[in-house]
Amino acid sequence: MKTSFFIRLCLAVIVTTFFVQCSSTPRTRIEKNPQMFSKLSSKDRELVSHGLIREGMTRDAVFLAWGRPDSVSVGINRGKESENWTYEGQRPVRSMNMGMGFGYGGFGYGGFGYPGFGGFGPYGYGGYPMWGSGTSVTYIPYTAGTADFVNGRVVSWKSTAR
Repeated sequence: MKTSFFIRLCLAVIVTTFFVQCSSTPRTRIEKNPQMFSKLSSKDRELVSHGLIREGMTRDAVFLAWGRPDSVSVGINRGKESENWTYEGQRPVRSMNMGMGFGYGGFGYGGFGYPGFGGFGPYGYGGYPMWGSGTSVTYIPYTAGTADFVNGRVVSWKSTAR
């Protein structure tokens, strides 16, 4: 029993560490790509370190500021090749749930089986209805931001309020 708890605890620590290390921020992207960051102008370095972008930025600057896009689409804009980076987010939506079901377990009246082994009588397995309620959270995807590039430079961008 103790081994099982210890293994579960170790697994939880490993999984938590993995997810914490996978979180990507402008700071972590800058630390992993110092050469890319050093090639930016001082104005762009300041914006990128705060997770902001502007018109005229390069793809590298947008990557450092916002991270890897969730989707990329290409097309033509006024006769020039264009590229659109889309970033997705998830918003939590809380809701109240009500439920009913039949459960088995424990000892109670109204069970089925042989007397003495969960039959009718005071020691039968219960098949009584259970009611439950509580809140649940569902995550709804949304478009958190987009960046449009022509000739490798941002020509327009949109972002949700942060």
